Amino acid sequence: MSDPDTSTDELAGTEQPFVQHLMELRDRLLYGMAGLGICMVLLAIWPGPSGLIDLIAVPIRAHMPPDAKLIAVGVFSPFFIPLKVLAMAALLLSLPWWMYQIWAFVAPGLYSNEKRFAVPLIVLGSSLAYVGIAFVQFFVLDRMFGFIQQFTPESVAATPDIASYVEAILSLYLAFGLAFQVPIVVVLLVKMNMVSVKQLKDFRGYFIVVAFVIAAIVTPPDVISQLALAVPMCLLYELGIWGAHWFIKHPADADGSEKEEPASQ
Repeated sequence: MSDPDTSTDELAGTEQPFVQHLMELRDRLLYGMAGLGICMVLLAIWPGPSGLIDLIAVPIRAHMPPDAKLIAVGVFSPFFIPLKVLAMAALLLSLPWWMYQIWAFVAPGLYSNEKRFAVPLIVLGSSLAYVGIAFVQFFVLDRMFGFIQQFTPESVAATPDIASYVEAILSLYLAFGLAFQVPIVVVLLVKMNMVSVKQLKDFRGYFIVVAFVIAAIVTPPDVISQLALAVPMCLLYELGIWGAHWFIKHPADADGSEKEEPASQ
């Protein structure tokens, strides 16, 4: 056995001055902005701002009158709204790059077992964000607008303003992207010993209420979008409990270290 007095901290000697931390943070932000700029240029070339607008407009145009189009009420909306969509699409495309920059900034201060735990967590978090946004685009919007358009009177032409439409769907993208991080939050709470798996299970009923309250606040006032957010949150909470339980049951596998073999008698 090694003497505790002679054992050394693997992070010993890695401390950096505060100014150096600020310089490192500046560099990581610059790298992230450079990646964002490259993604904006690529998306501007193809499919272009107009192509992105046409893509996100597919769900609502499917429920509008034939040959109807979204309208631009503001004077500068035809110019600024496509740029806004382009910037948001570039940010989503560069999300893994931003996550890597965050990881590269905090990694020197983590132990080796924490690094092995953080990498899959970052990958899973980015993937869940993409899944949440895709869920909105290909499932929620079509059913939500189909439900809303049923209440449109015959004398009213359903031609929404492009600015309000983009603002509504971007808020849904953000809400679902964050909501799909529930398993990550649950596992981290257990990892940091802030809660136990038993406490998470006991809180299950309260979380269902919290999920529906959050869905009622952040989604439009229709049943479809509220259920589409609350139900996945509850399922992802259960997934987080399972992941936390697996982490507690197999701590050595979770942090990448090897288990010791029992000594033979």
